[in-house]
Parts: sequence; C-alpha cells; structure tokens
Amino acid sequence: MRIAQHVSDLIGNTPLVRLNSVVPEGFATVAAKIEYLNPGGSSKDRIAVKMIEAAEEAGLLKPGGTIVEPTSGNTGVGLALVAQRKGYRCVFVCPDKVSEDKRNVLRAYGAEVVVCPTAVPPEHPDSYYNVSDRLVREIEGAWKPDQYSNPNGPASHYETTGPEIWADTDGTITHFVAGVGTGGTITGAGRYLKEVSAGRAIGEVKVVGADPEGSVYSGGTGRPYLVEGVGEDFWPTAYDPSVVDEVIAVSDADSFEMTRRLAREEGLLVGGSCGMAVVAAIRLAEKVGPGGLVVVLLPDGGRGYLSKVFSDAWMSSYGFLRSRLDGSISEPTVGDVLRGKSGALPDLVHTHPSETVRDAIEILREYGVSQMPVVGAEPPVMAGEVAGSVSERELLSAVFEGRAQLADAVAQHMSPP
Repeated sequence: MRIAQHVSDLIGNTPLVRLNSVVPEGFATVAAKIEYLNPGGSSKDRIAVKMIEAAEEAGLLKPGGTIVEPTSGNTGVGLALVAQRKGYRCVFVCPDKVSEDKRNVLRAYGAEVVVCPTAVPPEHPDSYYNVSDRLVREIEGAWKPDQYSNPNGPASHYETTGPEIWADTDGTITHFVAGVGTGGTITGAGRYLKEVSAGRAIGEVKVVGADPEGSVYSGGTGRPYLVEGVGEDFWPTAYDPSVVDEVIAVSDADSFEMTRRLAREEGLLVGGSCGMAVVAAIRLAEKVGPGGLVVVLLPDGGRGYLSKVFSDAWMSSYGFLRSRLDGSISEPTVGDVLRGKSGALPDLVHTHPSETVRDAIEILREYGVSQMPVVGAEPPVMAGEVAGSVSERELLSAVFEGRAQLADAVAQHMSPP
C-alpha cells in the first residue's frame, strides 16, 4: 500500500509539466516544476523540513520546543506543517499591517500569531524584529530559523529540488530558471545541477535568475515593485551569486500578464512571481532555440492572489490590464474597484509620521488603497491628530525620481491632510 504516514511525507517530488501555449514555436522546450503541489502549497515546505531537522541535530531544537519566526507567508505555513508532526509549538510574529486573512492562515495550521505595532522605530522593544528576538530569549527551548541567513535553506534544495529535476529530465536539462527571493532555491538547486552536469558533452547546466525590475539582484537599487516574494533591497547570506550565470529582470506588467495567461492557457493557477519566472524562461528559450531544455521553478499557487493579480479592477488600477478577451480596452467602474480591494479593510487604513516610505507603500498595497492619512496616534483618532496624507502614486514617483529613499520617514514626504 502507498499510504503516507503524515502529510509532511508528501513534501517534494513535485512534477514537471511542459508549457505549450505560452511558448512560441522554434523556442527551446520549457518545463515547469509545480511547487504548489507540496502539501503546504509552496516550495517553502522543503526548507522548513531541512531547517527543523538540522536544528534538532545541532541540539538547538529539542522535544517540546518552540519555533519563533517573524513571518506571515509561505515559510510560516511550511514551518507549522512540519512542527505539527514533531510536536513543536509555533509562534509567528507579524506587524499589524499584515491582513487578518494572512494571520488566520497561520492560525489555521495551529500556530500562535503575535501582532506588533508598525508605528514604532526599529529599536523600540515592541518592534517586529525585537519582539521575535525577545520571545526567543524568554521562551524556554525557543529557536529562530531565520531563513534569510540559514544555510539549510539552500541545502534543502541541493538535496531535493536539484536531484528531482536532474532525474525527471534524465540529465538532459540545459538551463534552470528560478526567481530569487532569499536566494535559497536558486543557490541550492543551481549548485547541484552545475555539479552533476560538470564535464557533460553538452556542457554544464546554466543557472538563470528571474528578478523584478528594481531589485538588487539584477542591478537595481531596491526600488518598489509589486511582484511578491522575490527580489530584495539587500543581499541575503543564503544567496550565492557565484552559482548564477545570468539574471533577467522582468517588469511587473509582464509578470502579471504571464501569470494570468498561465491560468487561462496552461491551467496553472500560480502566483505573480511564477509569471515573472516564466517570462524569463521564455526569453531564455528564444535565445537557446530548439534542442534546449529549460526548467523553470514555479514556487507557489495563485489562490492567495485572487484579489490582486487575478482581479481586473486591481490590475486596472495599476495600469496593468491591457485589454479584455474581445480586444476592447477594460475600463473599471467604481464598483469594480471597490470589489477588487484585497481582503477586509480595517476601520482606518493609516500610517504614522515615523514609519518609513517602504512601510507606507506596503500598507497601501496590502489593503489595495491608493491613499491614506498620516496620523499621530492609533485609531480612533481626533481630527487634530491627522498630520497629513500620502498616496502610493506620489510616493512611488518620489522614489523613482530620487526625491525619496525607502528608508525615509513618512513625515518627510507627506502631503497636507
């Protein structure tokens, strides 16, 4: 009988599927590795297993211990899923700007969620990072994975993702493409594929990163972009640039258009970073030509993006929706825009004068609003406590034009109330 003992036993061995409709004739074959078929819905399940097992072996995590990590996304789901089997408690720290829907996903997997105020400086004891560090110190047997610097992230992909791709392609893969976030996937899987193909008659596997325009990986400055889960404004220690032969920058518009095409034309409902990776893979496949085999990793599914990438109103509000299926230009109504807002809105979407421009942009994106007040206190607020206002368009323009830095305080760039 083939019966898994626990859902975590199903992590890995995700399939490859050829992309047909979105890849023009005459290009290299493009095959996608479908990571949303992991039980937690993303490639982060892999690193969760490896990081936890390595911590156990090192004596950092013992029976009855607690996993503490500042996360609100796929890594938290993966950690919680693996922790269930092993009997660990999970405590995840989220800033209050994270939507209730995302917090509830983590709670659904049995994790405890600690919400911290966003409107405090980094050195404040209640800040997002300080709270997670304090919990590690205060909770007996607590351990913090820290995926951005944990070497077991890349190791998990070296031991599983890379070998799976090599085996499933019978060693004929010529190029590997992956988005670059923490850098663990492309570093680990890429290193394995290069090593195993060294000395091969057709040459070693070329490793290519897909990156949002503006990210430091592709030579940008870290300026804002809308594709989630990839790109950085700093260099994580989990990323080894020596493994990567080339980095292809992809715009938000191209990423989201391809993401929607993958659902309509290939039956793959995936996230925006997957569309970005496929755009890079297709550009590469054009250069490689017939005879090449490009494998592109698709890290997660698209159900968490239905109110954004797959919403006509949201896409139109950012100027990404180019046309309807019949070729006519899509003009959203007020009702369309309101229906496109992401999740339940709090009583007052707001920011504070001391928060950074980056924080303000993230809050606006999180709730799908274009502008918000800058207030000097937590809601409910009096009229006299409204210090000003900010809009996403104005903040992005200021950053792109060099008039503002992401680390600047909102107070430096807010408009009158």
